[in-house]
Amino acid sequence: MKSPSPDKIRNIALVAHGDAGKTMLAESMLFLSGAISRMGNVDDGSAALDYSENEKKREITINLGIGNCTWNGTKINILDCPGYADFYGDVRSGIRVADSAVVLVAAPAGVEVGTELVWQFLDRLERPRLVCINKMDKEHADYGKCIDELSSAVGVRLIPVTIPIGAADGFKGVVNLIEEKAYIYDGSGKYAKEDVPADMADEVAELRNQLIEAAAESDEALMEKFFGDEALTSDEIREGLRAGIASVSIVPVVATAATSNAGVEPLMNLIGSLMPSPADTPEIAVTKPGSEEEETRPATSNAPFTALVFKTVAEQHVGELSFFRVYAGSVSSGNDVFNATCDDGERMGTIYSMVGRERKDIEALSAGDIGAVVKLKHTHTNDTLCTKSDPVLIRPIEFPNPVLSVALKVKTKGDEEKANAGLQKLHEEDPTFTIRHDAVLKQTIVSGLGDLHLDVMVEKLKDKFGVEVEMEKPRIAYRETIRKTSKAEGKHKKQSGGRGQFGVCWLRLEPNERGAGFEFLNEIVGGSIPSKFIPAVEKGVIERMRKGVVAGYPMVDVKVAVYDGKYHSVDSSEMAFKMAGSIGFRTAVADAHGVLLEPVYLIKVGVPEEYLGDVMSDVSSRRGRIRETGQQGRYQVVQALVPLAELYKYSTHLRSITQGRGFFEMEFSHYAETPADVQAKVVAASEVQDDDE
Repeated sequence: MKSPSPDKIRNIALVAHGDAGKTMLAESMLFLSGAISRMGNVDDGSAALDYSENEKKREITINLGIGNCTWNGTKINILDCPGYADFYGDVRSGIRVADSAVVLVAAPAGVEVGTELVWQFLDRLERPRLVCINKMDKEHADYGKCIDELSSAVGVRLIPVTIPIGAADGFKGVVNLIEEKAYIYDGSGKYAKEDVPADMADEVAELRNQLIEAAAESDEALMEKFFGDEALTSDEIREGLRAGIASVSIVPVVATAATSNAGVEPLMNLIGSLMPSPADTPEIAVTKPGSEEEETRPATSNAPFTALVFKTVAEQHVGELSFFRVYAGSVSSGNDVFNATCDDGERMGTIYSMVGRERKDIEALSAGDIGAVVKLKHTHTNDTLCTKSDPVLIRPIEFPNPVLSVALKVKTKGDEEKANAGLQKLHEEDPTFTIRHDAVLKQTIVSGLGDLHLDVMVEKLKDKFGVEVEMEKPRIAYRETIRKTSKAEGKHKKQSGGRGQFGVCWLRLEPNERGAGFEFLNEIVGGSIPSKFIPAVEKGVIERMRKGVVAGYPMVDVKVAVYDGKYHSVDSSEMAFKMAGSIGFRTAVADAHGVLLEPVYLIKVGVPEEYLGDVMSDVSSRRGRIRETGQQGRYQVVQALVPLAELYKYSTHLRSITQGRGFFEMEFSHYAETPADVQAKVVAASEVQDDDE
């Protein structure tokens, strides 16, 4: 089995808010095309693309589902993206390697926050798209209302191509406006192609005229024909629509009820005839390693091999599967390729075409196609594979920043190393899941996109790697600094028989500029401390700074000068002056008004206007300082600076106060001085060990 030519491929991302029916649409497409022999269901865990135990248990898409089918001679690669914000990283992966998208809207629910989020990302990448109003057979389904809501939300012209015949219990099928034919379904997924129902003739005529006008506007020759009152053929309509879709000036709309296959076949016909192929899309931009100058690679099989790994999955009994899209050239099993991201060679193993967890061996993968390869040694998500003779880099996928962090505690002593290895593997699978080991806090901190995201990763750690952990609230990485200049003596003197220990130094502490770090000055004159002992004083100061003085957190942004001291020709040593430096620093901090600094994050919160007041009030109650508010589509966006200590599980709280319609992003901004009352609580809870004495 070989890849088809680029013009015979469609790479489609299915995107939506959760529970819009993406996976069932994928299931229907796979079934109707014969890619699967039996149509499964999300509700009973039999869907081909939702095959992990976590997905079956929760009945939602957690991982990017990848499948393919052949329809009317065209290969359709289906990228079923998660609908819940906790798994938005895979949404970005899917959209990035797709050439276009099907945006699903649940007919009863209408436009939801996830709809607008994916739309914004599609806009950012300038991806052509098609809107599918799904679940037309459900109660309260309203096709027209969904179109009006979406038009208002995104400000783009939506052009119906198929329209429903009835709704809810009365849904019978769809009318294809290009063909002027009705697809009447019998409930089993089979249909009869008939004339347009008489009671819909006027509506069909009006909407078809709008469709033809939109198609004509995309092509000058068609426009002349249209205004010359000449009829456009079906092929000419498709030609005009194809041009408008490619430029994102037209967004076609279709109606479906995926669970009963209704309207799905016309949708698949439109994907093949209207949506762009890899041959129609702009050539991929690449850079040479070490350079920022861009060049492009064409989507042809005779170009130098260039591919992006967009997803990594560790499968039991299989190993690590790397999913990749070939943008240029071709690759075969057994080929030697080059990973330009990590500057290392790889040998391609068996290349697979995937439908969920089912794999089919293929001889080669060519430009525009998507596949998987097993057991690459050095390759992970976002790596570029190419030829060693002509190495290039593809711009990596931009993943969202984590918004929730927890500390992990291993339940079984001795499993720490196994846990670390498992966590690293999970990060390689999902870059939005991050791990860091904080030596100061003595905690392993993991971060993700929400409670559900972290719950799933902990379950994966247990199921795949046999490690059980508990989640705890993470400690805050406070820092300490000083407000004013102070001086103090540091003296270390011990005599217990034999050679003693003696070292005295005078230190001056000054606040340094925020972010300037530590600075040590040697101002000794006259040899009051021999030069060979000065580094020991500095070392003692640095060690004390690491341990902290106020509440046991590292001290930063301090300028320390040693300007006087005493020594003994016999009893002085490096150890004595190291202890003296530590003692002197700690003593000086007491008079320098030592304070705690807390990490402050910039958060960007998006909510419908009716929740704006509640969100702003909540942010203020969290010691947040609002910087600005603005409009983004139908959403009000609040930007604020909030201490990290006040953001624990904020994503969960935000969803609660906005009925699931709010979203937010966060990124570190700076450290700021902690209020006195907060500092007092932190100091009271701390247990600073006095090991200088």
